[in-house]
Amino acid sequence: MERTLKMLAKEAKQRMKKGFWKECEAKLDNERNHAKQQGINESKMERYFQQKVVTEIRGDDTKDEFYLKVRDLLLCEGEVSDAIGRLTDKEYYATLSYSEKQRYMLELSDKYLKALERFKREYEFEIKGRV
Repeated sequence: MERTLKMLAKEAKQRMKKGFWKECEAKLDNERNHAKQQGINESKMERYFQQKVVTEIRGDDTKDEFYLKVRDLLLCEGEVSDAIGRLTDKEYYATLSYSEKQRYMLELSDKYLKALERFKREYEFEIKGRV
């Protein structure tokens, strides 16, 4: 469903009423202090935090199943050489033609690289030092 300007304005008003921005400011201060303690570049952390807030406002804060699988794999075993093989849906893969298999692997590889990049950002700013 496409959100209209009126709906967006109403959502913004609700965020203000419920103290969303004050909560964001408090979280940012907390993250800033954590970044200082961990020796993380504060401006880099602020850009990450800003993107996270924008994502939350847009409503596309997706914790999809594929990302969660990648995250679990990386937390348990780190980056492994056979990650794509482990993430492949073997039953589905068996039903594909040769060209479909090639396309599937390219798409899976691209998805994995994006998930890996997302994990590295989240790890640096949210997971590291808190696990």
